[in-house]
Parts: sequence; C-alpha cells; structure tokens
Amino acid sequence: MRYGLVRAAIGVIGAGALVAGLTACGPSEPEKATATGGAQDPKSTATPGAAPGASAGTAGSAKAAGSVGGDGTPCRLPVSFDLAEGWKPKAVTHAEDDQFAALFKQGGTTLACEIDAKPAGIIGFPRVWAADEPAAPGDARKVLEAFMAGERVKGAPVYTDVQAGTGKAALPGVQASYETAPLDEPKKESAFAAVTPGGKAVVIQLGGLDSDEHEQMLPAFRLAQQSLAAAE
Repeated sequence: MRYGLVRAAIGVIGAGALVAGLTACGPSEPEKATATGGAQDPKSTATPGAAPGASAGTAGSAKAAGSVGGDGTPCRLPVSFDLAEGWKPKAVTHAEDDQFAALFKQGGTTLACEIDAKPAGIIGFPRVWAADEPAAPGDARKVLEAFMAGERVKGAPVYTDVQAGTGKAALPGVQASYETAPLDEPKKESAFAAVTPGGKAVVIQLGGLDSDEHEQMLPAFRLAQQSLAAAE
C-alpha cells in the first residue's frame, strides 16, 4: 500500500480498536460534525444503468462472493446486495445505555451492519445505516442529505442521481461524493442512499484509511449498488 509506516500503524491500530469496540460495546464512533455550509453543487443525473460510484481513473470490477441483507445472512437489512470476495459483514450490536447510543445514530439513521474489507487486503469498513422513519420512494436525496449533515465534509458534497439494482426491481437512488480531512489530509469518501417500495431507506457509506484505499474499494461499492434489491 502506498503510505508511510506511521500512517500504516495508525490504520492497524484504528482497525483493531474498531473490532474490539464491536466485540465489547459496538463500533467505533463515526465522524460527527456539521457539514460545511454554503451552496451545494447541483445534482446531476447519471446515465441509466451506468455504474454509480465510478470516477475518472477508477477501473476494474469486483466478483460477487456471497450476499448480505437477506434471511440467513449476518446482517438482516431492508435491502440485500452482493459482496465482493473476502469482504466479511457483521451485524452491529447496539449498546443499551445512553452514553453509547449516539455512536450508532447519524442523521435519522441507525448503524446496522459493518463490512470488514481487511480479509480482502484493504483497510476499510463500509457501513450500512437504516433509516429510523419511513420514507417516500422519491426521498432518497432527502435521506442522504440528512445523513451527510453528520459528516465532517471538506467543501461541498457532489450529489448524483443513480440507479440501484437492475431491471424491474431497480430502485432510484442518490450518491454523494465528498472529501473529509482527518489529520489535515483530504480523504475521498462516498455515500449512497436508496428507498425500497415499502418505504424503508438505507445509506451505504464507503470510507477507507485514505484516498488510495477508497479507490480500491470502489469496485466492490459499485457491485453493491448494482445488485441492490429490496429484501422486505
């Protein structure tokens, strides 16, 4: 991986702390702050059927090796989607006391599942957040904007209309591409929201140790979006 020993040590320590937190009392705390103010970029519309999450210079595709979200999978979610080879999902156990409850909440959603990319050689935890309240099929952007208000964003997110899944089961969705600045170094991140016909909304968030790790995870992120289906 293309980062120094110090940053590698930080990533290993952070990942270990996250796993320990899941075992003891839940996941590590997602970044929480008010998004940078100012006018947001106007949303653009992706070509129907195009791979959401694709960016210039990003190539490759991920092979499906299992799925998550449906009955019998580690995380029971309102949606199901394919997992890339080596990615390991784990349901998030919520702490009961008020002191830790906020760690699992962001912008009207609750953290439901974390997917460990380390077995695939990538330091990152894509997270699936489930909306606390019903949403209308056309409310994906509203759901995502509320979630993004809890991210520490550098600049303004770029919102793009995308299609989740394929064929008659496809769901309209919205993606946000943005940067955060941990340790004062910009880092690419993405988040995607969709609403099922039954009014259940989810946000799939993709981070990574740094921008290089994020780019390596994008093919698996696109696989999740392209295979997304309601699991109600």
